[in-house]
Amino acid sequence: MPMFVDTSPPGQCIFCKLVAGEIPAATIYEDALTIAFMDIGQVNPGHVLVATKRHAVTLLELTPAECAAVMQTAQRVAVAAEQVFGPDGITLFQANGAAGGQTVFHFHMHMLPRHVDDGMHLTWPRKEPGMAVLQGYAERLRTALAAAEAA
Repeated sequence: MPMFVDTSPPGQCIFCKLVAGEIPAATIYEDALTIAFMDIGQVNPGHVLVATKRHAVTLLELTPAECAAVMQTAQRVAVAAEQVFGPDGITLFQANGAAGGQTVFHFHMHMLPRHVDDGMHLTWPRKEPGMAVLQGYAERLRTALAAAEAA
């Protein structure tokens, strides 16, 4: 992943400036909750960022309505990219926190038209902890989900 990092001064956000119309953008779609614009660092033609209009740093700060709107906008943009650019595939990519690969700290998702041998790779080491460990992880997550629903 290219290492563009938002160097805006503290308390300022490059995507908030874009949403407010304070800086130029190649905007292709917007609705009440989202904005979709071309990524300045195009991986392939049609690389689009879908961001929330409201400033939220990560997925964990979004409302359920914002989560749904981002995915709906990403789908709408992907359909258009499929028609216009005819990619071999499409990758949706979203990162949270510096350790997760996030470099602009305003929630956004990349919609990437993909082509065979386009040079983009999403890889990770495969770990196989075993079914007993997976069941333990699953139980912990079910408990957290149940507690959140009860609250």
